[in-house]
Amino acid sequence: MATIPKIRNAVRCNLRSSLITIAAIALGASTAQAGSCPADKVAASGNGQAESKALAKGVTDTVIASTDLVKEPVGIKDRQFRLRRLVIEPGGIVPWHSHGDRPAIIYVVAGEVVEYASTCAVPITHKAGEATTETHATAHWWKNTGSTTAVLLSADLFHVKGDPHEM
Repeated sequence: MATIPKIRNAVRCNLRSSLITIAAIALGASTAQAGSCPADKVAASGNGQAESKALAKGVTDTVIASTDLVKEPVGIKDRQFRLRRLVIEPGGIVPWHSHGDRPAIIYVVAGEVVEYASTCAVPITHKAGEATTETHATAHWWKNTGSTTAVLLSADLFHVKGDPHEM
C-alpha cells in the first residue's frame, strides 16, 4: 500500500512532467514569435498605448495546473509556476494589468488578439501559433477584435497569496 508521501511525490512528478510536456508542445508547435512592436514605434513605458479602465469582459480564465516553487529545488518562496487557459470571446477584454513582478509567456492556441502595451505606440496583433513574453516592463491590456474565439495558454510565476484569476 502506498504511503501518503509516496502519493504526493508521484502527483508532483506527474504535475511537473505534465507542465513540461504542455510547455514543449505549446512552444515547440511553432517557432514563430508573436507580433511585436515595430522598432520605430517602441516607446518608453507609459508613453505607448493608454491605460484602459475597461473591466474583464467575455474572458474565461481557468487554472490548468500549478506547483508551489518553495517545494521545488529552486526554492522560490511565495511563488507558483502556473499554467492557465484564457478563452476570449469576440469583443472580449483582458483588462489592463502589469507584469512588474510576474513574468509570463503567452502562447496563442487559436484565433487572434490585439495587445495594447504601454511600451508601444501602436496595437500589436498576436495570431494562433505564436508565443510572446511578458516581462517586468510589460503593462498592457488585450482585446479580441475578431469574429472568432481566441484561446491562449499563459505560464507565469504567480504570487501564492495573489488572486488566482489576476490577469
